[in-house]
Amino acid sequence: MEGFFLNQKLKDMSKIMTVDILSSIKGAKPSDSVNQLFDVIKSANKNTTLNTVLANVLSLDDLRPDEVVESSAIEKQIIKENFPREKNGFLVVAKVIED
Repeated sequence: MEGFFLNQKLKDMSKIMTVDILSSIKGAKPSDSVNQLFDVIKSANKNTTLNTVLANVLSLDDLRPDEVVESSAIEKQIIKENFPREKNGFLVVAKVIED
C-alpha cells in the first residue's frame, strides 16, 4: 500500500507547475537548490522507503517502564513555594497559549 502512495506522489510531482505560476511574486524564478531538491525527491528509490520506516519503529518493549517516584517533603515544599498559584489544593499552571 505504501508503494501505491509513493507512486501516486511521484506521478503528481510530474504535473508540478512552474514557480512563476505558483508564486504570488511576479517574475519569480526557481532556484537551483529547489530544482535539485525536486530532482532528489523524484529519483527516490521507492523500494527502500518501507525498510527505512521499519528500521525507525519502536516496539512497546523498547520503552522504559513508567515508575512513580515519590518526592521528598523538601522537594514538594520547594515546588509549592515556586509555583505561581494554587486552587482547591491543585497547582495552577499559567496559560501558555492565549487567544
